[in-house]
Amino acid sequence: MQTANIKIALLCEDMGQTERAADLAERLQIPLVADNSGCDFLLVVTAQRLELRQIGPGSPGPVAVDFSSPALSHRRTAGGGRKQLLAKAVGLKHNRCPFVLDATAGLGRDAFILASLGCRVQLVERSPIVAALLEDGLNRAKNNPETGDIAARMTMQPVDSTSLSTLSPLPDVIYLDPMYPHRTKSALVKKEMRLIRALVGDDHDASALLDWALSHQGVRVVVKRPKGAPRLSDKPPSTEIKSKNSRFDIYL
Repeated sequence: MQTANIKIALLCEDMGQTERAADLAERLQIPLVADNSGCDFLLVVTAQRLELRQIGPGSPGPVAVDFSSPALSHRRTAGGGRKQLLAKAVGLKHNRCPFVLDATAGLGRDAFILASLGCRVQLVERSPIVAALLEDGLNRAKNNPETGDIAARMTMQPVDSTSLSTLSPLPDVIYLDPMYPHRTKSALVKKEMRLIRALVGDDHDASALLDWALSHQGVRVVVKRPKGAPRLSDKPPSTEIKSKNSRFDIYL
C-alpha cells in the first residue's frame, strides 16, 4: 500500500468538532494541521462530513462516503432490484438473503446495494484512511431515516481481510472487488477511484486475497473485474456473469 510514502494530514474546518478531529488524527497517527502546507492529501472534518482531498493543480474534487447521494439512491430504487447482476452473482433469491463479507469494501457502494436488498454485509477495509471515510458514511446513514434500516444491516472492520484467520460467523459469500488500474477519466466514480488509487495504490496482492477467500470451504466467492481484465488466478471460476462494463467470476 502507498499510504506510508505519502504526506497526509487532518484538517478541521468545523470548530465544533475539534475534539473529534484530534481523536481521529491520533487514531490514524497523522498530524492535525491548520492548512495544507506540504501535504499530498488532507482528510478534512467539515460541518457535514469527513472528506478526502488531494492537494495540487488538476486534482479531483473531494471524496466522501454518502449513501444518500442521488447516484446511489437511483441505483437503489431503479437499478433492477434482485434482478441486477450483482444480486445474481452473490446468489440472492426471493427466499434467500446471504450473509456477505465484502473483503475489499472501498467506498462501500456495492455493499450498500446488497444491504438495500436485504443482505447482512460485513465490510472489511484495510486502508485506515478509506476505512475512516466509510465509518463516517455509515454513521451518517444510520442517522438518516431514508437509509437507517439499510445501514443497520452493515457492519465494518478496519483491517486487512487476510489477517482474519477465522471468520465467525462464516459468511455465505466472500465478495472481492480489488483495485484495478482503470484508464478512463470520464465518470465521477472513476474520478473518485483515481484519487483513492493515488492514496493506496493498486491491489498487487489480489491473487493472494483470492487464495485466502477460497480457503474457506463452503463459501461462495465472487470476484468483480472490469471487462477484459485478467482473472486473479489460473484456477477457472465455476461460472461467470458478464455485463457491459464488468464481469463477475464466481467460485462455488
